[in-house]
Amino acid sequence: MRRIKGDGVELAVYERGGGPARPVVLLVHGYPDDHRIWDRVAEHLSGRFHVVTYDVRGAGASDRPRGREPYAFAHLLADLRAVIDAVSPGRPVHLAGHDWGSIQGWEAVCTMPERFVSFTSIGGPCLDHAGHWFREAGRAQTVRQLLASWYIGFFRLPLLPELFWRSGLGGRLLALAAGHRPSSRHDAVAGLGLYRANIRPRTRHPLERRTTVPVQVVVPIRDAYVTPDLAEAARRRIPGAGIRRFDAPHWMPETHPGPLARLIAEHAEHAERAERAGRAAAGERSTG
Repeated sequence: MRRIKGDGVELAVYERGGGPARPVVLLVHGYPDDHRIWDRVAEHLSGRFHVVTYDVRGAGASDRPRGREPYAFAHLLADLRAVIDAVSPGRPVHLAGHDWGSIQGWEAVCTMPERFVSFTSIGGPCLDHAGHWFREAGRAQTVRQLLASWYIGFFRLPLLPELFWRSGLGGRLLALAAGHRPSSRHDAVAGLGLYRANIRPRTRHPLERRTTVPVQVVVPIRDAYVTPDLAEAARRRIPGAGIRRFDAPHWMPETHPGPLARLIAEHAEHAERAERAGRAAAGERSTG
């Protein structure tokens, strides 16, 4: 582990596998987790890649700013850029994100695509795609998703969500409902800022988000929080996006690390080959 300077915070960054000369795979965790959700996936990937995980602001050993504004996309993406600059200077990386790691991953590949060779999304849609989807989907689809994501409205309330997590009730209910626990009560409380800073602006006034980065959307079909219909909303605005359905629950990095690592590796290696072929073709045109 090493600490790097993000956007006004220090971030705990973890690296494994071969040196940075290997292709870099950056794995970004979601809420209410820290980098450890990726440990078993990283073990599978470390034989072929230089694997990087980090605790996003508010989680794990990284700094934990208070309030809503420090968790807005602008700060999350500045942190992400700082991590990439530190672990892969001058070279784009393969990105995979789960839950809020995927949500901020979408924002990253749509606004700074030159920093990425590929992107694998698991259990976290682009918020702008979601905003458009809610306007375009049928009534039954939207009702199913609203029932699945009931907690979002609750997390945006004042005070009650903090009490929910600090009392231990949140952790017990999550363990009972999903067999999963938050990385810590402190992380769960701090991460509420993600919902409060980003959900409403993007779902009420969604932007058009597209990217040239090769995208793979892994859809855990037993995800209790993101329905397959919403998870696959990217297909409408990213026509080349690959959709891979898998019989798994929301926390797939924890429950199915081997299959998920294989999906990430296959997508990364395909994107690497395509990028090399593109560079070779560009070289032939320039010399011809």
